[in-house]
Amino acid sequence: MYPKLRHEDKYLFATILTQLKNYIRQNRYIITLHAEEEMNEDELSIFDVEHAILTGSIIERQKDAARTEWKYIVRGQSIEGSAVVVVTKISTTGKMAIITVFRDE
Repeated sequence: MYPKLRHEDKYLFATILTQLKNYIRQNRYIITLHAEEEMNEDELSIFDVEHAILTGSIIERQKDAARTEWKYIVRGQSIEGSAVVVVTKISTTGKMAIITVFRDE
């Protein structure tokens, strides 16, 4: 389903995940319109998204070829305990951007 992580990725992902969690705790994030639409479609609240990042782990990263930025795919749990995937990136504005969100069932 998701690619197996290499040893060096585990350390990098742990460092990035700590940053993502800090962005949540400090309320330093933005949500794209697309992410809001997906949240509504899957009946997820912002609290579910925050909880998913705070309880989750990075399962993959993808490079945006056009912008040469990294996107991080975080899999965690909603408040009710269902699996949620959040796609994020660290923007040049010093905030985390939540690009999209979906239930992972």
